[in-house]
Amino acid sequence: MSVARTVVEIWLWGGCSQLESFDPKPDAPSDYNNSLKAIDTNAGFKLHEWMPRLATCADLFSVVRSMTHPHFGHETATYLMQTGRNPGGGVVYPAIGAIVSAMKAKTYAGDLPPFVILTQAKGRFSETGFLGDAYAPLVTGGNPNQSKFIVDGIVPPGGLSMKELDRRFELASSLDRLPRDPTFEEAGEAARRIATGDAAQTFDLSRETKATRDRYGRTVFGQSLLAARRLVEYGVPYISVNHPGWDSHKRHFQTMKRTTAEVDQALAAFLSDLKAKNLLDTTLVWMCGEFGRTPKISWEAPWDGGRGHWAKCFSALIAGGGLKGGIAVGESDAFGAEVKSRPVTPSDFLGTICERAGIDPDGPLPNPKGLKISVLPPASEAGRLKELYA
Repeated sequence: MSVARTVVEIWLWGGCSQLESFDPKPDAPSDYNNSLKAIDTNAGFKLHEWMPRLATCADLFSVVRSMTHPHFGHETATYLMQTGRNPGGGVVYPAIGAIVSAMKAKTYAGDLPPFVILTQAKGRFSETGFLGDAYAPLVTGGNPNQSKFIVDGIVPPGGLSMKELDRRFELASSLDRLPRDPTFEEAGEAARRIATGDAAQTFDLSRETKATRDRYGRTVFGQSLLAARRLVEYGVPYISVNHPGWDSHKRHFQTMKRTTAEVDQALAAFLSDLKAKNLLDTTLVWMCGEFGRTPKISWEAPWDGGRGHWAKCFSALIAGGGLKGGIAVGESDAFGAEVKSRPVTPSDFLGTICERAGIDPDGPLPNPKGLKISVLPPASEAGRLKELYA
């Protein structure tokens, strides 16, 4: 079984509804499904009707319909889903991105940081926890859907070409006659190498054809996933694409239809591209939010057809990394409210990601504080997603 060189996280910031994505309930009363339908996939399980493109390539991914945890607040739920640990106890643990990038740093030879976030940080907690700034992610900022994707600290502002930027570095070097500190020199050379080399070109989406860019969707999210594919090709160990806008307390269906359409188009293109480029087996892709949404719709004012926070049972997607595709893991009840079979905890899910990335989740996590802890807490009684291991 192959080991994933890269992990790509797609974070549905705010909490995606399980019913309008991977666990539709077309036979439930309209107060639960708003009379919307499910569609067949090429893998046999069903998706919501708003995911027609993903339905055609469902053999490339599997869905987990029985994610569960006890936290209904954004901050605590995000922390648990990112670290596998409950908040509290006076210790801030690192998120999965920092863990993977830290454990893979020694085998990664790229000039870009081993942890890249497109385009906004979650802002709910410290991504690096006690691992510290050495494993802080590069948060790109910028808008990849604009004519030029300006990446903070990487792509020069003002429209400078690589040749012009290189000329400025040469000029600065010729004018600087003062004695130089070796550490400062090394940092400067690294910055020059990043700004004028392959690293910066990785973010140059103009190198892609118009047809490819259109296939991903001309949205911030669609172009972020296209940039993520280029970062996979570059070899960055951990890439997070944060997609906000899922906290649909009010007018849920109007919100969800737009955000789901973006995901359906871009993710189908992304997975298909990874497969076509023989990168899917060495790239593990996961998509989830901090929780799901309440199964019963709140039609009354001021919600006007909204869904609240729901952590008892929600869904996730996982693909690549040598895992089997086309499988629906776990089962919810008839309303998508409670886990009916095969519960999956955050630690189970993140532990699977670590294992497929070649990291022992039960092994020690090296850290500057000298804490004697494992990478993740122990798996639950149900365990990690072994049914997906080929």
